[in-house]
Amino acid sequence: SLHDALPIWSKMVQGILILVIFFAFAALMMTKKMQTIIALPLMGILIALVAGVPLISNNPETYTIANNVLEQGAMRLSSAIAGLVFGSFFGQVLNRVGIVKGIIKKAAELAGDKPLIIALVLYVAASVIFAGSNGLGMVILVGTIIIPIMLTAGISPFASASILLLANTTGGTLNVSGLAMYVDLFNLDIQKILSTNLLIMVPMIVAYLAFILYHVKGKSILKKSWAMPTGDGARGQKNVNPLALLSPIVPVVLVFTMNLSIVPAVIIGIAVALLLTLPRKPLQVISASFVEGLKDVAGAMGLMIGIGILLNAVMAPQVATIIQPVIKMIIPTSPIAYVLIFTVLAPLALYRGPMNMWGLGSGIGAILVASGMNPMAAMVALRVEGMVQGTCDPTNTHNVWSADFTKTEVNDLTKGTILWTVAAVIVSLTIASFQFF
Repeated sequence: SLHDALPIWSKMVQGILILVIFFAFAALMMTKKMQTIIALPLMGILIALVAGVPLISNNPETYTIANNVLEQGAMRLSSAIAGLVFGSFFGQVLNRVGIVKGIIKKAAELAGDKPLIIALVLYVAASVIFAGSNGLGMVILVGTIIIPIMLTAGISPFASASILLLANTTGGTLNVSGLAMYVDLFNLDIQKILSTNLLIMVPMIVAYLAFILYHVKGKSILKKSWAMPTGDGARGQKNVNPLALLSPIVPVVLVFTMNLSIVPAVIIGIAVALLLTLPRKPLQVISASFVEGLKDVAGAMGLMIGIGILLNAVMAPQVATIIQPVIKMIIPTSPIAYVLIFTVLAPLALYRGPMNMWGLGSGIGAILVASGMNPMAAMVALRVEGMVQGTCDPTNTHNVWSADFTKTEVNDLTKGTILWTVAAVIVSLTIASFQFF
């Protein structure tokens, strides 16, 4: 009857409108017409309104935009934000006590004057550093040291910038503070997330080593000198305890072997770094590092608040009722479908697209799990899509900086790295498909 058909048609119209909102905001973010930090919470509010979520209610049990979407959504990723802050704090400490430069200096000494060896050793050294902290500030710090070394060795500007980006993604995969978002989003134990590191990292490292071999071996340009930045104060320490150079991986080891939470693991890592370097003014190092660390992640914190609001919007009962039937139709139910679907979707991690965890991807992940997909399979899929975003996305601030520093076109970095990264994505998805299906 017409009476029975009206609710069905109403939900169809609402579903179409929600999809229009998704794609419209994706287009706005991809074309840089609207900043992601504004687009995400605004999208969450509009989706909730279209689905019929009430603005306010006198009944505390009612799911509302004011209470559940905005208030609770803003706090949803609080533990991830704490992990982000302490991870950045750790990175600043590593910088100020001379550990970052100590690692790079030791790597350069081991590499000698052979371009390929220099590239490989600096890739590994930078990856270790980024395992401790991989925000924009750390990328700039490491990049201003290792890129001039590579350029002087005859490695092309494109390859030098790309190696920095590859190392940032590799280290970021091990960075426990960055995994806090996946803990909150998929409601998974950190140990379960860490257990997937090998299936993600081994294909990535193999692909990236192949990239370096292809672009550096037998290819050299005219060597040129490049003014190296000089340190001052604690940053300019010349001799660092060799054991201190292992400090960046201390939190990773503690979380993996002792089941510690992220924040205490990072705090222990900071303590170890300070004890092994004994800076002249440790209290000043701690306070300055915390303040600078907050500044470095202020933008990311804002994004996480917006992501939390979007998550709570798409998880509203009204939205779930409308969206889940559509999502269930495309959820992979076989290993082959899993690999094919997420391989095809991988480029959508670029330009803050639907598979980007710092864009629409967080909402997609929540909907996939709410619609019945294995949370581990969904988590791995979004983590490997994150490789594409972390290395290749030209809207990343670290990609823009790397291109500018080496006088390379940022889109050339995307074109030159995406096939290697997608190859790693395919292998990781294939391995995961046999584990989770």
